[in-house]
Amino acid sequence: MDVIKEECKEKNSKLHIIEKEDLKDYEFNKDFQKFNYKNYKNIEINLKGKAQIYNTAEVLECIDILKEKGYKIPDNAIFSGLKTVVHKARLETLSLDPLIIFDGGHNENAINNLEENIKQYYPESNKVYIISLLKTKDYKTIIKNICRDKNGIFFFTSGNDKKKYVSKSKLYNEAKKYLNDINMYKEELEDAIDIAKKAYSDRTILIVGSFYVYKTVCEALRFER
Repeated sequence: MDVIKEECKEKNSKLHIIEKEDLKDYEFNKDFQKFNYKNYKNIEINLKGKAQIYNTAEVLECIDILKEKGYKIPDNAIFSGLKTVVHKARLETLSLDPLIIFDGGHNENAINNLEENIKQYYPESNKVYIISLLKTKDYKTIIKNICRDKNGIFFFTSGNDKKKYVSKSKLYNEAKKYLNDINMYKEELEDAIDIAKKAYSDRTILIVGSFYVYKTVCEALRFER
């Protein structure tokens, strides 16, 4: 933040900062998050996770700046847009029976956010994790963090391209530092999905670690994107 402030000062640019105290009256359900921000009341967003509240506040700040510059943006368009916005592959429900959630988070912050979102939305159910990670990612840190769920079942895959993804064996061996072998499997991505659906349908199944397997996962589930 100090760097950003200094840069704005040098460029003679006004800096707009989202203040936590301006986000008020937060509530959520399985469909929407709802809150107030400054003059905007009863905002509903069709996105999950508290990080999206801050993202929405940034959007509203941008809209106010545009309004100051003369752009005419009606409130009904703002509220309608936020309520209907869709973010594919980010905490997206691909199946209800069994419950299958896709999240493409692939770095430490994204995995930590995923962990918080799971606690928020799915606190009661045990979890199955189907994990694919590109070789360009810090897979050791991601595995360490995601393995904090000691009640989870873990499927490690080589994604949909063995040249680009960390091998399932390497992920498995890294996870052995933190988990009991009994709850760990090495499988191809499609096989992991099939096994999880049949053997662990009473759990919340989370497919995580890469946006690039989204199409493959949707095809495996025969899901219309």
